[in-house]
Amino acid sequence: MNLTAASHRIPLSDGNSIPIIGLGTYSDPYTKSPETCFSSVKLAIDVGYRHFDGAYIYRNEHEVGQAIREKIAEGKVKREDIFYCGKLWATCLSPELVRPTLERTLQELKLDYVDLYIIEIPMGLKPGKDNYPRDKNGKWSYHKADLCATWEALEACKDAGLVKSLGVSNFNRRQLEGILNKPGLKYKPVSNQVECHPYFTQPKLLKFCQQHDIVIVAFSPLGTSRNPNWVNVSSPPLLEDTFLNSVAKKYNKTAAQVALRFNIQRGVIVIPKSFNPERIQENFQIFDFSLTEEEMTNIEALNKNVRFVELLMWSDHPDYPFFDEY
Repeated sequence: MNLTAASHRIPLSDGNSIPIIGLGTYSDPYTKSPETCFSSVKLAIDVGYRHFDGAYIYRNEHEVGQAIREKIAEGKVKREDIFYCGKLWATCLSPELVRPTLERTLQELKLDYVDLYIIEIPMGLKPGKDNYPRDKNGKWSYHKADLCATWEALEACKDAGLVKSLGVSNFNRRQLEGILNKPGLKYKPVSNQVECHPYFTQPKLLKFCQQHDIVIVAFSPLGTSRNPNWVNVSSPPLLEDTFLNSVAKKYNKTAAQVALRFNIQRGVIVIPKSFNPERIQENFQIFDFSLTEEEMTNIEALNKNVRFVELLMWSDHPDYPFFDEY
């Protein structure tokens, strides 16, 4: 796989292709100034990024869309150069809500189609205006989703030209098999977006997905922010790892660049999130060096099999994905 800054798409099973690095656009709505996402996406396009990972629930798709459209208007890129992934949230898994929810994303972006649309989590939450619904006692309001019916509604969106490729996120093997073995399956998932980095390398899930032509897209490829509200902070920060830093020194790179290179060398797509201009550039500079087989093996051996993002607030959901081995 000869990946370069100018040419780094890898094939998907449906005949489309995906850039192996993308910019994650998740922003905490309470801490970021509104122009940050917009300016970050514009800068990223200038740097060479062509893949943007977003979601309606991030509340900034209008900024991502505006940045992409401005860069198209400038003549810097064409629409077909850009790869946008949107996400179907947990309150929208009922089949009749799928198309209107995707259309809402398209309205925010002001684009005609998205390149990839994925089920964000395999756990249904009660449909309605509230994205994080709770009952009057403060308990989460769950909803039993029929993911096969959700999938059929997504297939209809692809047939209607609203999306090019379909995928999932945070699915375990059993949940993937539920879709793959669905009677009358028209389009299989091309991707599964999951946490994946040198401390959580996902060897078994990666192997299963490779056997089924499903690419892994790694969120939190550099570990995560240390927000104890949703992050397991008992695991040490990935980027302080001694071995990653020693390899980085050898190549005159950073631990972050080594962690990203490790995944892309395994065929895993990375979507590091940053709104910091220096880091946006640094994270993209991973095409001018490669790791030896021995270094790859040694980085794989850093695996602690511990997640940073456990979604424990929903661990009593009947479809909670992380009790299974993979």
